[in-house]
Amino acid sequence: MICASVPRTDVPCVDAKALNDRVRGAYLGLAVGDALGASVEFMLPHEIKANMGVHRNIVGGGWLHLKAGHVTDDTEMSLALGEAILADGGFSALGIARAFDAWLKSKPIDVGHTVRRAIVRFRSQGLTQMPLDDFDAGNGAVMRALPVAIATLGACPDDVARAAKLQAHVTHNAPLADLGLMAVVRMTQCALRGKEDAFLEMGRIAQGLREQAREYDFTKRRMENPSAFLPETLRAVFQAFLETDTFEAALIDVVNRGGDADTTGAILGFMAGALHGESAIPERWLKGLNAEVRKRCKRQALSLLQMSPMIGGEAVSFMDA
Repeated sequence: MICASVPRTDVPCVDAKALNDRVRGAYLGLAVGDALGASVEFMLPHEIKANMGVHRNIVGGGWLHLKAGHVTDDTEMSLALGEAILADGGFSALGIARAFDAWLKSKPIDVGHTVRRAIVRFRSQGLTQMPLDDFDAGNGAVMRALPVAIATLGACPDDVARAAKLQAHVTHNAPLADLGLMAVVRMTQCALRGKEDAFLEMGRIAQGLREQAREYDFTKRRMENPSAFLPETLRAVFQAFLETDTFEAALIDVVNRGGDADTTGAILGFMAGALHGESAIPERWLKGLNAEVRKRCKRQALSLLQMSPMIGGEAVSFMDA
């Protein structure tokens, strides 16, 4: 059954060139952040400093022994999710679960434990929503949230939340993680809209999350060596993002904190890319990214944008299996 709210009739006029730059910047920022952070994933800040000084180039390696410019599950799952959204013309938990299952069958270089467990559960039981778990607030659903932010740009808040949580709950279902997820999606959409006060509004959204749940309080000590526990991930991301003023400075800051650096890099990368645009991403990083990944990111970014309510003028669609 297809469920959709009333189509929008107030689609705003937008600067298409600038919006395309921001959307491409978000997707390329995701991949660049993933590739840069993967080299230092699970390292401590002092280990990064001793081995690399300041880590600032896409060189591959790390515990996964990646080829330079290649990416991990953060980017791969985002692309898989985006492909499912485009194929279904909207949001289907079954379609998303099948896309993740196909991705796992491709033998990716890296898979999170929570994600693997959920996909195995889908294979064996056909379930497309993980049971509620207050103690499993991992970052795996947020790292891949960008396709949702783009495809629902211009939608009503309820539809944005429904789409974001639908994709999240295929693998992760924790109320604390849902709070962080929605803050990141709202911040990313705020950046994509391109208003002059976007950075300030993004800061207000981050502050609002901090007030909703103390676990996300990023105003205290510097978050180094962040784990996959989403509040730790986002404390590092928000600190680096809000305390810098360029894409490059923010991304270098967050990955040099170590820990789950491919994911902190990916999340910060797509938020900062949405704010600053493709034109703000250093050329050495764009050229250093795997050519096929770069091509897929740019193509999918624009395809998702075309189906968004802001550009397509149609409401978000939801398919129930």
